[in-house]
Amino acid sequence: MGKGTRALFLALIAIAAAVGTAAVTLLVLREAPAPAVAGLGGAFSLTDQDGKRVTEADFRGRYMLIFFGFTNCPDVCPMTLQRIADALDVAPALKSKLTPVLVSVDPERDTPAALKSYVAAFGPEFRGLTGSPDEIAAMLKAYKVYAKKVPLDGSALGYTMDHSALIYLYGPDGAFVTAYDPALDPPALAARLQETIK
Repeated sequence: MGKGTRALFLALIAIAAAVGTAAVTLLVLREAPAPAVAGLGGAFSLTDQDGKRVTEADFRGRYMLIFFGFTNCPDVCPMTLQRIADALDVAPALKSKLTPVLVSVDPERDTPAALKSYVAAFGPEFRGLTGSPDEIAAMLKAYKVYAKKVPLDGSALGYTMDHSALIYLYGPDGAFVTAYDPALDPPALAARLQETIK
């Protein structure tokens, strides 16, 4: 076998090995539970929109559909919460099995009273949770959620919040189940929820 042929042969073997490894990796990822984020979530102690102190234990026995956002959010938050509300209207049987929850990433402005009027616009099933900056920071860390204050020069608001925007589903036992793209339309989100929640 000539040097050129041998080099070509070895290159083909390397490519085949890489393709095979990629195929195995894809197969493993496809069959693995999604997403693989052990330890996502945990205990919390916050205040709901009625001024009542609540913990994760208050939601046991029901699924929790959690979205982290804030009441002064101009677009992503209200649009996502409305999609959740519309998804529950598409599949109303889900309302007896899950609680949609908005956890504020802006505790300085999102008082229980502010949350009460805000979440009421999306439906009576919705709960709003807030707390002290330290309590919210602890929950964001435990649930691996990004949130950062961003100054707004020249705005009466003074600042906005940059934050991650996934919708998280937790089971009746409090364990993380999966996460959804906030851009899913209501029928698609309803279908995904129905696949999981029986």
